[in-house]
Order: sequence, then structure tokens, then C-alpha cells
Amino acid sequence: MMQDTVYPVIDTHAHLEEFSDPQTVVDEARHGGVVAVVAVGQDLASNRKALDIAASNPHYVFPAVGYHPWRLDPQDHEATLADIDRHLPRCVALGEVGLDYKAKTKKKVQKAVFSELIALAGKHDKPIVLHCRYSHARAFQMVRDAGLKKVVFHWFSGPVDLIPVIAAEGYYMSASPALLYNPYHQKAISAVPMDRLLLETDSPVTYRSLKARPVHVRVTLEQVAKLKQVPCEEVASHTTQNAKACFGLEEGS
Repeated sequence: MMQDTVYPVIDTHAHLEEFSDPQTVVDEARHGGVVAVVAVGQDLASNRKALDIAASNPHYVFPAVGYHPWRLDPQDHEATLADIDRHLPRCVALGEVGLDYKAKTKKKVQKAVFSELIALAGKHDKPIVLHCRYSHARAFQMVRDAGLKKVVFHWFSGPVDLIPVIAAEGYYMSASPALLYNPYHQKAISAVPMDRLLLETDSPVTYRSLKARPVHVRVTLEQVAKLKQVPCEEVASHTTQNAKACFGLEEGS
């Protein structure tokens, strides 16, 4: 159950276009103490929906366009990358992108597309939001070698020994409601410095009995506070400022 006191928080990763009525969940979040939502895309269609939802909710929903490794399609590469290049200037980030070494698409293809996406993030000087299942070290090496300044390792459950290296580069790692039960995520987030931490929901992912909506970023807040044994207010303050710094947000309903 979420805490009675509502501290301002930001959901830095939500797939709003996957909801049948995105405006309802946006309004719920707005009235539930969530001061901003980053709407991430995954392919050509979802990117355009994220942009539309953000346009309907200015200064509250902030769009990010991406090309998820699960959605890679050789026939769409050129059009998707061109569309991202065109729309990225009006977005707060490039994402969701990255590598997934459990996906069916060959690693060579994933790396080639990811390299092009990294180049676009650099070209437009935008943060990049990473999906990197079983590929944290490789993804880190690629973004660091490219000289990217702002990187988010979304839903971080990677190796604990990589955390100080990621943090030393000034990159961020985000926590999700998987903290409710996932020991790998719990172990990782417990080691992430507060000044490198973001909160998210990855809505509409279902976490056991919880079908996440942006308002449930408060669940993530509670779990981080419990894990780190600090007040919710402290976690909210740090992570909200981190999100603003990372994405350049100027929220305000």
C-alpha cells in the first residue's frame, strides 16, 4: 500500500501508448503526486504515439523516441532511424534502445543498429535510455567509447561490480516495481548511489499482481526507501532532481 504523504516523483520510463486510454492513466498520475512522466517509444508506430500523447500533455508528459532491440526489423531500419533523427530534437531522450542477448535477432545486427542510434544521441546531444539484458558491460562500453554524457540504464539488474564504473561516468540507473520481489534488482539498486538513481514503472508491465501504471512509481519510491533504509522524502527529493538533471525537465501542470 502506498504511503499517505505524497512526495513529488517522476516516472522516467513508461510505455503510455500501450494503454487503451493513455489520458486516463496520465490524469491519474497527475493527481497522484507524479509531477512528470517520460513516455518512451520502441518503434516507428509507438514513437509517434508517444509524441502525440506528449503533445496533448505539455510540460507533463515528455517524449523519448527509440528502437527497442525486440522490435528490430531489417525492412524498417532505414525508415525508423530517419524518423528518430527527425523527431529527436523535440524529445528529452533517445529510448528505449540497446542490446538484448536473449533476443532472437543476431548480436551483430543489434550492435550495428545500436551503434547508429548512439550516433544519433551524440548528434542531437540527448540522453540515451538503455535496455541491456545480459549485455550491460557491452552496452556500457559502447556508450562510453562514443563519449555520451547522459545515459540511463533502465530497470538496472546488472552486475554489482559494474555499478561504480557506471556511476563514475555520471550515468544513471533506474529502479522499478520489480523491487517488490526480484532479488537481482534489489541487490543492484541497493548498491546504486542516490545521486545516480532514477525511479520508473516501465508501465504497463505486470509485476506479479501489480499491473503498473505511472502512478505506481510511488511503489518504486517506497521500495527504494525500504531497501536503502532512508525516508521516502529523501529518495523522492534525490531522484526527482536527478531526473530533471538527466532529461532537462521543466515540469509543471
